[in-house]
Amino acid sequence: MTGRDDEPAPLAAPPRPTRRAAGLMLALLAAGCTTVARPPVPTAKPPSPFSALDRQRYGEVTGEPFRVPAVSLEDLRPRNLRQLVDNPTREQPGTIVVDPENRFLYLVQEGGKALRYGVGVGREGLAWSGTANVATKRVWPRWTPTQDMIRREPRKYTKWAGGMAGGADNPLGARALYLFKDGKDTLYRIHGTNEPETIGEAVSSGCIRMMNQDVIDLYRRVSAGAKVVVLPVGAGRRQAASRPAAAPPSEPAW
Repeated sequence: MTGRDDEPAPLAAPPRPTRRAAGLMLALLAAGCTTVARPPVPTAKPPSPFSALDRQRYGEVTGEPFRVPAVSLEDLRPRNLRQLVDNPTREQPGTIVVDPENRFLYLVQEGGKALRYGVGVGREGLAWSGTANVATKRVWPRWTPTQDMIRREPRKYTKWAGGMAGGADNPLGARALYLFKDGKDTLYRIHGTNEPETIGEAVSSGCIRMMNQDVIDLYRRVSAGAKVVVLPVGAGRRQAASRPAAAPPSEPAW
């Protein structure tokens, strides 16, 4: 038959999605393109090389006539902090051994031990070596620059040619030990500093400088008359036997 009744019925159009369904579909599509941010993995902070005892030892010192501020340990290497070590010398307890080359000072203890302090070494600190004794100990000592220092840096030192009273700005720091040999001044000094960041370094002037906290500690432990051995450069820290003194400098080295 060829009538209209023989024609196939038209296909019905698919139902339109509702607005809600369309919104859900879009949300699902968007979720598929989104990366979920993960919280950063916390990194472990490296442990501090400085102990609570270190921070206590190098904290602000009270009871002094002038302020002794805390030392910023982060400016120092741990090797330069005061510590008990095996005695690397042949000297008897109570002896001070200065090793300018390695920038250490040892105070020999009982039982094969020694207290080791980091030091800074100035030009004058390399000018003498030998065996001496602590003749004088001074608290907040007066300082006078040497003529050589004045010649090298006149603008910096000329104004102090007559001397500087002890105090927080004095380059000798809180304490000084004066070394004599056979009753004569060796012109060699062990003293504090107001520049603790120079400990462990070679510095332009001075003898053997220590952090104020350390030189105060050494001052308390050492009596007048104590033996001091200053090693010549190149001797090494294990060669602490007494040696003939080299020619001393021509003027006091702080």
